[in-house]
Amino acid sequence: MTTLDDLERYYDTVPRVGGARAEDFGPLTLFVQEDPTGWQYYARPTLGGTAPATPADVERVLERQRELKVPQALEWVAETTPGLRAAVEAAGVPVHSHPLMVLDPAAAPAPPHPDVRLVGPQDPLLLAAVTVPMLAFASPGTATGETGLPELARQMADPGSEVRRAYVARKLADGRTGLAAAVRDGTVLCSGQYNPAGDVAEVVGVGTLPAARRQGLALGVTAALVVAARTAGARHVFLSAGDEDVARIYTKAGFRRAGTALIAELD
Repeated sequence: MTTLDDLERYYDTVPRVGGARAEDFGPLTLFVQEDPTGWQYYARPTLGGTAPATPADVERVLERQRELKVPQALEWVAETTPGLRAAVEAAGVPVHSHPLMVLDPAAAPAPPHPDVRLVGPQDPLLLAAVTVPMLAFASPGTATGETGLPELARQMADPGSEVRRAYVARKLADGRTGLAAAVRDGTVLCSGQYNPAGDVAEVVGVGTLPAARRQGLALGVTAALVVAARTAGARHVFLSAGDEDVARIYTKAGFRRAGTALIAELD
């Protein structure tokens, strides 16, 4: 059993424990979130399946997603399901590549960042911690940007941010996620989460407020998440980097390239 095999089982397990039901489309499985406030999942290759997906299979999934009014998205690992990209692109869906990185088991823990700490379900900073990554991903890249504290305050006042806070608080309370944040002068500048399933954990949603970039905060948050995941029993810790520049940053935290994560999505 390889590391990528372990990740395949993880990808199949997380939606099921996260409140989603699985719909069978032969070589593809569609995960549909039952909790209206929960994370909207994706379709992906059926675990243990051997038949290759065709463009018609992909179109059936997309039609079902349209019917359900959920994101039209598929996610998979290029090395595990090499033929799926051609079928997805033939169905007219653009595909984006992201470095898939796994923590080197021999990597020494990074020194703790003085501004980084774990955030619990009742922490008053949780609302800011779930909001900062939204602003970060709206301005992708690693360059310092203009989005800062005024934009954070406005976004936190949006009712949707409170819905996300409540959802993450429930996940924190029942152990389905862990969250770390870089906090300076009482303000969250960077945050991220790890999601465990069995002995595998994925680091997700690490984002820095654009005006606070290039200060090592994302690396500090990632290091704290790694320590927390390992302490909780994770044997494999992995993540998907936004691009090659971001991937190079994660190598400083002990992550190594293990494959390519592919994401296909229609607006």
